[in-house]
Amino acid sequence: MAQINNEKEYKVACDRINELLKVVNGQTPLTDPNMIELNLISSLVEEYEHVHYPVTPPTLVETINLRMYEMGLTRTNLSEMLNLSKSTISDILNGKREPTLKTARDISRKLNIDAAVVLGV
Repeated sequence: MAQINNEKEYKVACDRINELLKVVNGQTPLTDPNMIELNLISSLVEEYEHVHYPVTPPTLVETINLRMYEMGLTRTNLSEMLNLSKSTISDILNGKREPTLKTARDISRKLNIDAAVVLGV
């Protein structure tokens, strides 16, 4: 099977996907030539992106920052919520310190972040 070999081919494939998305929808039969082409090109783009644009899981700090944003929390609010000093929160969010097991448990529970993410597993 063919593959995308460079950025120029990748861009052309992405442009073609955008064109095809204008003519197919959820009701388009899988046997429709445009749908077949869309599925083939999408698979090629997916393979290329997997190698050249891998998606890595967010770090704990990124996850905490996102949750703080979603919950409208400041660092001060977070320090109060977790019963930690502002400097400890700052160190954790700046990557200078790992949370203790107790703090990790509180982060998981109070910010509703999966324990596996908090523990990095």
